[in-house]
Amino acid sequence: MGTSEGFMKYIRKDNPAIPEEERILNFREFHESLPGFDRELQAARCMDCGVPFCQSGLLIAGMTSGCPLHNLIPEMNDLLCQGNWKKAWERLSVTHSFPEFTGRVCPALCEKACTCGLHDQPVATRENELAVTEYAFSHGFAKEPAPDVRTGKKVAVAGSGPAGLAAAQLLNRRGHLVTVYERKDRPGGLLRYGIPNMKLDKRIIDRRIQLMEEAGVRFICNTDVGKDISADELLNEYDRVILACGASSPRDINVPGREAGGIRFAVDFLSEVTKRLLDSNFTAIPYDLAEGKDVVVIGGGDTGNDCVGTALRLKAASVTQLEMMPKAPDERTKDNPWPQWPRISKTDYGQEEAAAVFGKDPRIYQTTVKEFHKDEKGMLKEITLISLESQTDPESGRRKMVPVEGSERKIPAGLVLIAAGFTGCQAYIAEAFGAELDARTNVLTPEGGFKTSVPGVFTAGDMHRGQSLVVWAITEGRAAARAVDEDLMGYSNL
Repeated sequence: MGTSEGFMKYIRKDNPAIPEEERILNFREFHESLPGFDRELQAARCMDCGVPFCQSGLLIAGMTSGCPLHNLIPEMNDLLCQGNWKKAWERLSVTHSFPEFTGRVCPALCEKACTCGLHDQPVATRENELAVTEYAFSHGFAKEPAPDVRTGKKVAVAGSGPAGLAAAQLLNRRGHLVTVYERKDRPGGLLRYGIPNMKLDKRIIDRRIQLMEEAGVRFICNTDVGKDISADELLNEYDRVILACGASSPRDINVPGREAGGIRFAVDFLSEVTKRLLDSNFTAIPYDLAEGKDVVVIGGGDTGNDCVGTALRLKAASVTQLEMMPKAPDERTKDNPWPQWPRISKTDYGQEEAAAVFGKDPRIYQTTVKEFHKDEKGMLKEITLISLESQTDPESGRRKMVPVEGSERKIPAGLVLIAAGFTGCQAYIAEAFGAELDARTNVLTPEGGFKTSVPGVFTAGDMHRGQSLVVWAITEGRAAARAVDEDLMGYSNL
């Protein structure tokens, strides 16, 4: 390493954030960058430990420990520590397709498994990778190589989210002719319309799409595979097809009053906000969606947090976030040791902003909706909440959350956003190809593989593994590209 004692000499320093009261006035990214020298010192904290769990991507106790992309993290940090930013970028690019995305939205599995984090703050690897990536783009050596020779093979990719983009990138580099189909009006999938602009500026996606187009990847938008173009058409025109359409069937809340107006799925809400911002070039903020309304977000995950932050920017009168489960502990418990993924409580940007605006954390734990109430016009006006407690199911022996009798209470609500996760892929796409689904309504493949039950058709990303992280989608896309390449050519050097 550039220095052997950096983890003892230097404390962790994160990118500074614009104050909450200021950043909620717009939809711009709100983290600023550290000076280059300070960033190099952060890289110097990397210990070059004997077993770098940060890059392992191992499954420990049912959870991923370390980066599933197996980024060469100690090596990249060493190069950055020495001030060799270009070489650090080249080392990162060996394993990673889009560090500009994960540097903004990944929960940093690498840091949760960092050896330095066992007794101190972990190395700021995610921000180190992002700094290296933005340096590469600003200095002109973040490029998308076009192949010298074309194979003559054609591959269609359905879906332009992180899995589809990663697969398209590698297959194009290999020399295959790749066409990506996207049902929305702009490419990016979840990256574009599922993640708010203040978390991932859409110009970052446009920048990458432009590089891929210049390298030969073709994007066709406003085309819904299985509806606007049939499976037979794709199978006849292309040598192979990859289904990477995401897990886009949202889980509903089926309680009395669900038909009331003003109840929306979270991703539909986030998508509309982003589309209206993009269509107006950010000159028309869609305040009408939430301004002056009491907003209730059902779900405590990343999407729920994004809804909280978005509602605040749209001038909601209040924001409440419901979580069915108890609050996680603030520190690791004995049955959750390092390097397992830490099952601890975290406060994300949306919750921080809500606390700054309203004076308290918006989350209410162990609570769900018992009933929605509407006014004479059929619009939502309030909801009945009910508390939950953990009990053991006598038949299965498993713990489950059950309602507490007599704990009902009402709160006002003019907009409810359901962010309760997803139940799998939208079946019409798989049905169009005749691809089998598994018990979780994901596209079925052999264990560890990407081939569907239909010859010539592969799958990747959330459509394959279920709702997951962007870094896992990129990992899946890269692995699926290799599987397709090997199927086409008899071997693969991807």
